[in-house]
Amino acid sequence: MALSFAATSNPSPVSPERRAEILAAPGFGQFMTDHMIRATWTDGEGEGWHSGELTAYGNISISPAASVLHYAPEIFEGLKAYRHEDGSVWTFRPDKNAERLQASARRMVLPELPTEDFLESLRVLVEADQAWVPAYGDGEKSLYLRPFMFGSQAFIGLKPVNEATYMVIASPAASIFKGGPKPITLWVAEQYARAGAGGTGAAKCGGNYASALRGQLEGAENGCDQAVFLDSSTHTYVDELGGMNVFFVTKDGKLVTPELTGTILPGITRMSILELAKEFDLTPEERKVEIQEWKDGVASGDILEVFACGTAAIVTPIGGLKWQGGEAPPTAGEHGGEVTRGIRERLLSLQQGRTEDSYGWMHRLV
Repeated sequence: MALSFAATSNPSPVSPERRAEILAAPGFGQFMTDHMIRATWTDGEGEGWHSGELTAYGNISISPAASVLHYAPEIFEGLKAYRHEDGSVWTFRPDKNAERLQASARRMVLPELPTEDFLESLRVLVEADQAWVPAYGDGEKSLYLRPFMFGSQAFIGLKPVNEATYMVIASPAASIFKGGPKPITLWVAEQYARAGAGGTGAAKCGGNYASALRGQLEGAENGCDQAVFLDSSTHTYVDELGGMNVFFVTKDGKLVTPELTGTILPGITRMSILELAKEFDLTPEERKVEIQEWKDGVASGDILEVFACGTAAIVTPIGGLKWQGGEAPPTAGEHGGEVTRGIRERLLSLQQGRTEDSYGWMHRLV
């Protein structure tokens, strides 16, 4: 039986004047909308998902013995809602986010939320808080949606939970770039791994991101913007950044990205770029990429462009690459290479409704 979400309006919403101030300069992840979604899963015959509700955004109460605080059964997703020219609100491939949330749930031994319930939770929240969706044509602004799930059972012991909580919150977001995307410089994290073989690398769970922070801090100490992680077994092959997948544009017309081996998050943007490759006369290729191939390729000119991708940044040009004792020549100009800029604009134009959605990727929420 599909979930329904009983609605209780926030009795003290943000004033229209204050909301307008926030939307003028929202930053990223700094301000939350007036409402949130919540539902509970309980194990047992006749239970499952229940108690769906739309309620006022606010703090939540959980037991100090809640499983998530001790054993970290938790997962999340991230996607954006865009205002189109006719005032409607759309999001990009949310069915794929639903499928990835289900895959993450299987890996973290949490209950799977059906796709129809996932989509409905987004619709209900955006319908209630549609005034928070930035106007069409206001740069790259959007409403960032954060669905997440955690083990809320109060029990100290390592076992599958018999109670879980699903929630969705939303936050207006501007582009993370000021004045257009700027190439970033990466640090090769040789001492730290984001995920290991057989671990949780392919699941979207918080531990993967927390484990990436130490490598990113090491990169910052060496004058880099972010870090790129290698496979944990041999420290030879490129995995991904702390929160973005990596692509290489080669001189022989290929669009290469590290293959999904279980340690790399299967990004929705990554998947979409592989499908867009033919529009740029590129042959998509998923395979293992040695870090030495990256170093040598940019030096020889066999690799023309390198970029990262993810929901927040869409596409980010990568300029320099540094490691302990060396660095590679930069591969991007002031705003990235031609292919990088083209793919980024193609995705953004689809998401904002400025070009025809010939792929059927957009999903209307309101």
